[in-house]
Amino acid sequence: MITKRDGGSIKYLILFFSHHLVIPCNPFCLVNSKPDDSHLHRSTALLFHKMENITNVMEYETIAKEKLPKMIYDYYASGAEDQWTLQENRNAFSRILFRPRILVDVSNIDTTTSVLGFKVSMPIMVAPTAMQKMAHPEGEYATARATSAAGTIMTLSSWATSSVEEVASTGPGIRFFQLYVYKDRNVVRQLVKRAERAGFKAIALTVDTPRLGRREADIKNRFVLPPHLTLKNFEGLELGKMDKTDDSGLASYVAGQVDRSLSWKDVKWLQTMTHLPILLKGVLTAEDARLAVESGAAGIIVSNHGARQLDYSPATVMALEEVVKAVQGRIPVFLDGGIRRGTDVFKALALGASGVFIGRPVVFSLAVDGEAGVRKVLQMLQDEFELTMALSGCRSIKEITRSHITTPWDPPSITPRL
Repeated sequence: MITKRDGGSIKYLILFFSHHLVIPCNPFCLVNSKPDDSHLHRSTALLFHKMENITNVMEYETIAKEKLPKMIYDYYASGAEDQWTLQENRNAFSRILFRPRILVDVSNIDTTTSVLGFKVSMPIMVAPTAMQKMAHPEGEYATARATSAAGTIMTLSSWATSSVEEVASTGPGIRFFQLYVYKDRNVVRQLVKRAERAGFKAIALTVDTPRLGRREADIKNRFVLPPHLTLKNFEGLELGKMDKTDDSGLASYVAGQVDRSLSWKDVKWLQTMTHLPILLKGVLTAEDARLAVESGAAGIIVSNHGARQLDYSPATVMALEEVVKAVQGRIPVFLDGGIRRGTDVFKALALGASGVFIGRPVVFSLAVDGEAGVRKVLQMLQDEFELTMALSGCRSIKEITRSHITTPWDPPSITPRL
């Protein structure tokens, strides 16, 4: 339901809902003529049939592509330049194979774990995805409720279309806040303090965006935040607006607002203003992992920003083990990027991750079915992960080890003669 707080561009809303309800996109048919009921009924019936028969996370994206306006779908789905890294984030998982153990009593499987001292139902959490009300009118509200119901963690984007206070008002839950460092450092201080007051439990500092990657789909579409929406954490400030440009409005926004001078000393500076643990999101190398530990970071998120920044960066699962070895257990390491199956979660944990974050699966399920869609995606991944544990002979998270997988970079093994 659209409320007053969302403002009002009627033209955009008609387009938005026509896509979401699979109605032909002629707004005049809504007021000047009788709609083609038979087409509407057939389209709606087909949509519900597809929704009822969803059996995996990827199918939500297929339906979301049909429902969302092209500009919005492309914003969520696309990567940088040739999109090699976007494909590799998925493909790399397929090159990691299992070494399952047999004859283990797996009648009871425990997927619970601890993240920064907080107990969660599974090592699968929600990554920060911006502007979720472009996908569904309830946006971050729906995601927050679904994540809390699943017993796991939501990370709210700085560029959310719901504020930290609004998300906190949805009820109890463990939530992290994703932060960019802006040229106006007072804005950073205010955001951090607001997140603290709203009960958020950690800060995820994005460290890979001194400039926005070249996202050609956004340039072609001249992407801009739809006029009835605002970046709610900056309401009343210039940072809350995104102007239309000749290419990507988001790229222009980042160029104008985000501080390109961000360096390791600023990680320590951030620690002086908050008691919250700080995760560094965007680490891909051993060198930076060691510096993250030295800087006092509470954890690392191995991330290539959903393949939206530097194309031909490694897939996150390919970079993961290098980072894990570099930190030597001193701080936890998490991963985002490419997670679409419970098997992917298991592989990441076997390589040393303490947990994973998912982004696109959440926003596409949100677009298709709101809160219920996000709940279903989280449940699907947990069920698949639990099944993978059982079939691999693991009864708890701590039993998942490196010996349960084999990777292309493993040294050749010598099979003993029998």
